[in-house]
Amino acid sequence: MVKQTIIITDKDGLHARPASQLSKKASQFPGDINLSYQDRSINLKSILAVMSLAVPQNAEVTISVDGQNESDTLKLLIEHMKQLNLCS
Repeated sequence: MVKQTIIITDKDGLHARPASQLSKKASQFPGDINLSYQDRSINLKSILAVMSLAVPQNAEVTISVDGQNESDTLKLLIEHMKQLNLCS
């Protein structure tokens, strides 16, 4: 398992459109991909679960990947988040 903690920098936090795009991207990869915020950890492949976290701007979140090519998967997800302007 690999994981990385990032800060959500988008002024609206992890809101609907980027959350949907991030979940869609995560669904392209095998294995378990989770997003943790405060004391909750959810399946990043589920848009409803992601939205239920209500992650605000400047929140610290952790993405963890367990499975095939986990390091590459994590790197690609972080890069996708940067493209969505969720983090820097």
